Amino acid sequence: MAANNIKPVRCAIYTRKSTEHGLELEFNSLDAQREACEAYIKSQASQGWRVLPQQYDDPAYSGGNLDRPALKQLLADIEFGLIDVIVVYKIDRLTRSLADFAKLVETFDRKSISFVAVTQQFNTTSSMGRLTLNVLLSFAQFERELASERVRDKVAASRRKGKWTGGTVPLGYEAKNKKLIINPKEADTVRTIFKQYLELKSFSSLVQDLDRRGIVTKRRDTKVPKYRGGIPFTYGPLAHVLKNRTYLGEVHHGGKWYPAEHKPILDGKIFDQVQALLAENRVTTQTRQSTSGALLAGKLRDDRGNRMSPSFTVKNGIRYRFYVSRAIQRGRKKQAGSVARLPAQLIEDILTNAMRERLALDVHTPDDQLKSQVIDSVTEVVVYPKKITISLQQDNSEVIDIPWQAPIKNAPAPAPPSANTDRPDPKLLQAIVRAHAWLRDLQSGKFDSVEALAASVKLHPKVVRQELRYAFLAPSITEAILTGDQPPTLSLARIPKTLPLTWSGQRALGF
Repeated sequence: MAANNIKPVRCAIYTRKSTEHGLELEFNSLDAQREACEAYIKSQASQGWRVLPQQYDDPAYSGGNLDRPALKQLLADIEFGLIDVIVVYKIDRLTRSLADFAKLVETFDRKSISFVAVTQQFNTTSSMGRLTLNVLLSFAQFERELASERVRDKVAASRRKGKWTGGTVPLGYEAKNKKLIINPKEADTVRTIFKQYLELKSFSSLVQDLDRRGIVTKRRDTKVPKYRGGIPFTYGPLAHVLKNRTYLGEVHHGGKWYPAEHKPILDGKIFDQVQALLAENRVTTQTRQSTSGALLAGKLRDDRGNRMSPSFTVKNGIRYRFYVSRAIQRGRKKQAGSVARLPAQLIEDILTNAMRERLALDVHTPDDQLKSQVIDSVTEVVVYPKKITISLQQDNSEVIDIPWQAPIKNAPAPAPPSANTDRPDPKLLQAIVRAHAWLRDLQSGKFDSVEALAASVKLHPKVVRQELRYAFLAPSITEAILTGDQPPTLSLARIPKTLPLTWSGQRALGF
């Protein structure tokens, strides 16, 4: 009768094997581990121990981390209260990391779970048992690190001898019998890429040329679809191909290149010419990814769904910010939307003014506060030729449409200011807006001096002091500039660099 009152103890058996070697056998290492654990549980039957039918097996998974499917399922079942005891063949089957073991023990203690290794008798509920476990794990971790060092040393020695030791096989080669063998069709593709780059001299033209030829990245047989390749080239993969010295018959290790066993695809002269052209284009390029924390970074798209990324260009020492469609950046001009490039200040001003009205904010709301509310409220902005669509964070189904007219491509140049076309001078407007922005930064304490401000915008302090004078134009002069009614003498080229700060002094000059 007493035996019938024994509470059942639910035992989960966990098994693991580090490599795939031997898994194809009818009776492999996982089966041997499970058999030993089942025998131990049967020996404890008088204590109510019972084997759970769920199997927790991790074939070909390292014990150096916890990223294992069966182990994750085991921990999930522990959280649901389905397990009382965890049984393993040896402690290193569960983990070889002291840090990971500490996390597991914390989980076991929180759920009152016992832990048993059938070939190493100990009890995790006592301090001596914990000490024994830590000692065993220290040796297990030492063994794992020692094995890793041996593998790294072997790989380094093999690479120095020019042997292929595995990794991503580059376009133009196939891996056979642990060696790189030239794939004739892909090798012709590699030669075409190098030849066309030397002829076209730009990534954008090369990408379009490869698209016309139907040339795509290397096709691979992998379990993960996104790594299978066979897709059109973009700038990143293209640059990797053009810089890869593997095509010269070399292998890389530890930042150095060594003569390899595999045959080269390219002539050294062609490769050097391509590297020189890459270096030249890298030095002369003026448009770069912006690091200024653009207001709409990650939220702006064109009308074809391409994300528009912040960029900038520097001309005559002045930095101009833009948003550019990713399709343009990747050399896919035909895939870009109707508005593929637009001034950052223009779209940001339109958005902030619309959101100021939408949120009923005071006109004197500080810019920093306004921008913060815009970022929190807006989830996506889509630019069309005749409208801008804003989706709100609070309710994605609510959309605000703002009418506008996108800048016309290849529009005729505006008439000179002397013609007085009743159009605002864009360069003068930009100078005034920039001057007011700089003045606010100085007044708010963002910069403690003109020198600090000049350093942030990469201009000489003298230039910044001169342009700050545009923030002190008389109201009548500013209004005339905004409406395009300014006289011919009032242009960016004709305003003196020592413009008086007093309004009377400005009027005395005929402005």
